[in-house]
Amino acid sequence: MKLLTPDLYVESIFHLNLQKLKDRGVKGLIIDIDNTLVAWDIKFASEETKKWLLKLLDDGFKVCLVSNNTEDRVVVFNEELKLPAIHRATKPRRVPFKRAMEKLGTNIGNTAVIGDQIFTDVLGGNRMGLYTVLVVPIASKEFWWTTFVRKIERRVLKIVIPGHRGDI
Repeated sequence: MKLLTPDLYVESIFHLNLQKLKDRGVKGLIIDIDNTLVAWDIKFASEETKKWLLKLLDDGFKVCLVSNNTEDRVVVFNEELKLPAIHRATKPRRVPFKRAMEKLGTNIGNTAVIGDQIFTDVLGGNRMGLYTVLVVPIASKEFWWTTFVRKIERRVLKIVIPGHRGDI
């Protein structure tokens, strides 16, 4: 269960205390797209999300988008942002996390993963020894497979996060 336990659990990216990440020595952020930054069926980032991502860069963080989704999805989403990005990442495998750190010029000790799924983002990040941040998914409407996996995630959350109701 330790591999499925995030280091931090927050309501959304906007509830993340960036100073605390800096205080931990985090310099690079590997960030999921679907249901972390935008609902999975929305093509572009909202103005608020774009501002948040630009603030990360202004605050000195390096950012790499890492998604299991298609190249087209990631390229279209990233068109305006122009951040380093990896598509068809196959999270929770280690390879996409290693590739992201190479793109960022960071290492295990100074990189964090931010995502909405325990079995991809948290498991993959924890397998690498990265600091993991789980956010509540933005939308309840999801790809059919994700909907199935969420049922299992709800049970896991009740175990790994004391007092959690499993309402992910």
